[in-house]
Amino acid sequence: MSTPHPDLAGRPRPLLVRRDDAEVLGTAPDTITLLADVTDTAGFLSSTRTSLGRGQDGATPHYHRASAEMFFVLDGALQVLTGDEVVTAREGDVLFVPPHTVHAFGAAPTSAADVLIVFTPGVDRFDYFRLLDRVRRGEADPRQVVDSQDRFDNRFVTSPTWSSARRTA
Repeated sequence: MSTPHPDLAGRPRPLLVRRDDAEVLGTAPDTITLLADVTDTAGFLSSTRTSLGRGQDGATPHYHRASAEMFFVLDGALQVLTGDEVVTAREGDVLFVPPHTVHAFGAAPTSAADVLIVFTPGVDRFDYFRLLDRVRRGEADPRQVVDSQDRFDNRFVTSPTWSSARRTA
């Protein structure tokens, strides 16, 4: 990954992340590719690519106080909770979730999903995804994720709407 050192005026420089240089967490078909974090973009945005196998859950219901989140479906279909509604975004669709909006996502029951996710303003999230990966591998306690809500601007909530949609799908 090339690091955008500020130019002489203190402005960030463009960032190019080569596919082969990006850090990939998880195991196929369920992976998170770390593309750009706030340290790479001077705080403007952070971005990941999330791939989920057919019907696989992604993020549980949560909201962000400071950041908006954008989902661009590269392939497949993504089921997304937005407030009290569950929508399905398909290849080529863009979904914008403003701050303070409860949301969750997972691959649609009959499809895999490949999604570009962008947070703006950026949130230092790569360590959050690394923590999730350690929990998945049994190397960290799941309570650490809950304890990190303030640090990563991730507020976890319950959603009967989401639970019902995922159970009946």
